Amino acid sequence: MRQACFDTAGSHIRWTEAAGHEPARVYVHGLGSASTVYHAHIAARPELAGRRSLFVDLPGHGISDRPAGFGYTLEEHADALAVALDAAEVSGAEIVGHSMGGAVAIVLAHRRADLVSRLVVTEGNLDPHPQPTAGSSGIAAYEEDAYVQGGGHARVLAKVGPLWAATMRLADPLALHRSAMGLVRGTHPTMRRMLTDLKVERVYLQGALSGELPGRDGLVAAGVEVIDVPDAGHNVMFDAPDAFARAVRG
Repeated sequence: MRQACFDTAGSHIRWTEAAGHEPARVYVHGLGSASTVYHAHIAARPELAGRRSLFVDLPGHGISDRPAGFGYTLEEHADALAVALDAAEVSGAEIVGHSMGGAVAIVLAHRRADLVSRLVVTEGNLDPHPQPTAGSSGIAAYEEDAYVQGGGHARVLAKVGPLWAATMRLADPLALHRSAMGLVRGTHPTMRRMLTDLKVERVYLQGALSGELPGRDGLVAAGVEVIDVPDAGHNVMFDAPDAFARAVRG
């Protein structure tokens, strides 16, 4: 395990790493998740093995610290991720981001182009104020105190089911709520605009069971490779690991 300090309070972002050749692949999890749980089985596949691989847990999640004074916006998550990559002496990496991690990866590429050579985004948040879906956490429907202290966290854990709850219960409730609110607020420019303006290779994975990707034609026109994955929902890496690994491999 490695770590790097990401704020003035001495809080640390942490990651695990598998040695291999460059450029590195950096795996970034979604809201209430953890990178090794969602991606280690993919990185170990024969067609992907041998590449240096980093599994980074964002602030408030997994093995990383969870400072109460941190904002947990998408920009702050991206800056903390940049601190980890700088400490790991990574540049020109392939960033594989799922859901919120995909949005963080887009912001990272926008703010620190030197760190990113390729993006693989799996159902990443692209727009502010997204429409709730059947798989939404519902965290942002609560006020912060109601979620953290008023029982909202327990109700969400019961709602999302045992698989998501397995990693969500390892995350800090305050960090979860602020991260969820950051996703709702989005960024300026929007994550979608950042993604279309980027010059690096960009791949966007959409599970077919999640429905049609809004604004798909605009992404394709901007040079984003959009891949619809049959028989997969939001967690493409679990539902269709073969297709996911093919997309990561490129």
